Parts: sequence; C-alpha cells; structure tokens
Amino acid sequence: MAGKKIRLALVGVGNCACSLVQGIEFYKTPEIAEEAGGLMHYNLGGYVPSDIEVVVGFDIDSKKVGRDVSEAILEWPNCTYKICDVPKLGAPVLKGPVLDGAPDHLRHYYGKDYFTIDDAQEPVDVVKALKDYKVDVILINLPTGSHDAARFYVNAACEAGCGVVNGIPELIASTPEIADKCKEAGIPVIGDDWKSQLGATIVHRALAKLFEDRGIKITKSYQLNYAGNTDFINLVMRGETKHVTKHDAIASILKHDVPIAPGFAFVDNQGDQKTAIICIEGQKFGGAPVSLNLKLDVIDSPNSGGISVDAVRCCMLAKDRGMAGAIEEPSSYFMKHPPVQHPDDQCRAMLEEFIDGK
Repeated sequence: MAGKKIRLALVGVGNCACSLVQGIEFYKTPEIAEEAGGLMHYNLGGYVPSDIEVVVGFDIDSKKVGRDVSEAILEWPNCTYKICDVPKLGAPVLKGPVLDGAPDHLRHYYGKDYFTIDDAQEPVDVVKALKDYKVDVILINLPTGSHDAARFYVNAACEAGCGVVNGIPELIASTPEIADKCKEAGIPVIGDDWKSQLGATIVHRALAKLFEDRGIKITKSYQLNYAGNTDFINLVMRGETKHVTKHDAIASILKHDVPIAPGFAFVDNQGDQKTAIICIEGQKFGGAPVSLNLKLDVIDSPNSGGISVDAVRCCMLAKDRGMAGAIEEPSSYFMKHPPVQHPDDQCRAMLEEFIDGK
C-alpha cells in the first residue's frame, strides 16, 4: 500500500473529527508514534496514519461551512484537547442537508447558540461531491439522534461507491436491511457507535467479565456519564439509541440477565472532559456481598480518534479486498453495537487476523 492514500470525507466536523484530523498530522512519523504512544497500530495492513487524507467535510453550521477543514475544526462549539497545529488541507467544508442533525436544543441551549444555520444557503449535491472529491471512505460523526441524516449519508455512499464508518449510536451496520443494501452496492460498512479507546464501556466490560470469571454473581450494575460537550446535550435530550448501544455492549458478554442502567448528564463546565462512574454489585463465596465503584476521567474526543484512525484504515482494507456489507471483525472490536457481539479478547484476535488478511 506504500504511497496510496485513503481519501476521507468527514460527515460532521465536530470534536471527534477535530481529534482525528490533528492525530493524522501528529503521527506523521514512526518515531513520534513510538515516543508518544496512543496508537493501537502504526502500520495497519500497509497503511500508516498519514495515509489518511481528509479531502472534504460536510456540516450544517455556518461557522464551519465554507472554511477549510483545518480551520473549521477549531470553531465553537468544538472544545476538545489540542494535540497539534494542522496546516491548511485544501479540504473544504460543504453544507449538507440539515434533516435531523440540528435539533432545537443545539441551536440554542442555556443561552448559547451551538449551531448557526444559514437557511438561505442550499445544501450541496452530496453524491456528486463524493464523486468529485474521489472519496474512498466516509466517516459519520453526526450528533447523537441523527436518524435521518445518518441514513441519508449511507445512501449517498452507496450511490458514490464509498466505504462507511459509522461512529454514532445509529444502528447502521447492525441493521440487516441497511447492511444488505451496502453489500448490494459493493461497499463495506463498519459500525455502530465508537467503543472508546479507553472509555467507560470497555472498562465496564472488562470489569464485568472479571467478576464472572472469578465466580462472582453480578446482581446489579450501573454507569453514569457526564461531560460538557454537544454530544452530552444530545445524550440528555435524545439519547435513546445511546442507551441501547451501551446497555447491549455490557449485557452481551454476561452469562445471566442482570439489571444494567447507563445514565447521562450534561455538565457545562466539564467541556470535553467526560467523567464515568461505574458501579458493579454482586455476590461472592457463600453469598457474601461485594461492591466495586470506579471513577474514570477522560478527554472524550481523542478517545474516538484513537479508534477512528484504525477503523478508517480497516474500512479501506476491506474496500481494497472487494469486501462489502457489514465487516464483522473491525466492527466487533471498535464499536459498542456491532452486527455480532464477542468478548473483547476474541474481538482483538479476530481484528488481527482480519488485518493480516486471514
């Protein structure tokens, strides 16, 4: 793959896109990757991070539309951790259709205008733009709850022949009818909903499995997450699908039905820092009680960047190999709600075999 680029379109130029774009610039050399850490794979099937070339973005916020991606990623309400400076990319942000990607609570929330939309400006022809920019893969990072918008971009990708990586809790790869449509169109799709590089879900899954492996019967578990970014406004206002993906990601690895409750709160001054409180209660030898309470603090968007940099490359590998439809191996490792759930150690082994072409 030496010298080959992955031409990427960003669907939603928010915090997650910001972290990925900065990371592509940051990890330009293997020396930096080794010194800084933070990557699961530097070379993935012949592709390194700098082989990902962002060529176009789609957004509806007038503060971002018309700007270069390198500039748009710095516009409010983006508020994530700065990794590095990004030179001008020559990648414009085009206006997509608004659909359900800009709910009223994001247009004006607690006295802040998160999105400003120029209703007089017409959206572009997305299929034509994908073809004009010779896009290989689209990366969906729309606001949680963008049911119609996510499906619109998947349909556009099918028409334009682009692979799809779906990072949001809309059930795309894990809906058979949509996965079958992608297969018929000859495009691979990886989804759904980022399982963060080191976030609440992956930690919760590991701890729950530890309890069961050690013979502890789990009787109750919950997970409370709060942050101050736009994603958490959406989780509070329309987070039904996120509840499903988080619940299923944890419940799927347990041997018995357990009451599991994920919850969300928006705390304005947290910015992009997410705090997760995880509680697992159970019974050990002789029925004696045991309770674990854990607090995890992370910067939310680099958590998705550490996954999306690999997911995009896996999608391109699948495309190179002529694979189409839902790609199970990377989906199972990178996503909370893949088409098929597996334990994380098995997911990792499946992923490595996929990368090796086995």
